[in-house]
Amino acid sequence: MEDDIQDEVISPFKDRRLGGWQILQLTAGSGLAVYAVWAGILMPGFRRVPLKLQVPYMPASRSQVRNVMTLMKGRSGAVADLGSGDGRIVLEAHRHGFSPAVGYELNPWLVRLAYFHAWRAGHHRSVSYRREDLWKVDLSTYKNVTVFLAPSVLSLLQKKLLAELPKDALIVAGRFPFTDWTACKVEGEGADRAWAYRVQELRQRCQSKDENVTD
Repeated sequence: MEDDIQDEVISPFKDRRLGGWQILQLTAGSGLAVYAVWAGILMPGFRRVPLKLQVPYMPASRSQVRNVMTLMKGRSGAVADLGSGDGRIVLEAHRHGFSPAVGYELNPWLVRLAYFHAWRAGHHRSVSYRREDLWKVDLSTYKNVTVFLAPSVLSLLQKKLLAELPKDALIVAGRFPFTDWTACKVEGEGADRAWAYRVQELRQRCQSKDENVTD
């Protein structure tokens, strides 16, 4: 399914050389198409999702992406971006040597847009964007996880992350922090800020809290 989506997005452009103006038009058109389809077709079905789990599409800024990569500096291995949107975090992670670099996104139009951006950058065979529900994804093989999600979703995601991630995993949140957790490092200011959390430290704190409650 993943290869089918990738080939579907890329095939119209393989034998065509695009000029700067054509690329600009195509990029703008793709963004507008994503919004139009989301608002007109996907949004009615999206309303079936509980309000607290709804996450509107908001692309990460260059500063946000840069701050995320700064927090992950010196690390390697697999990275998963939960709610990957147009795929820019995954693409940048690949450029920094993370492999495999995988994005999970439920919106099929954003998955297609992500593959288009990856194709334009020449990395469409090196990254992966999967149309899957993040709540059903097995995270046990990922040592690096990035999330740009709404606070209401983050509060529910904490349990899954602590239960499934390896003890040496790092979680990086952009735009909004995990309010119940203490970050080990923060990068950036204002809306571009990103927070890093070490899973082992989080588990130790949770264990200490449980022991104090028992006592």
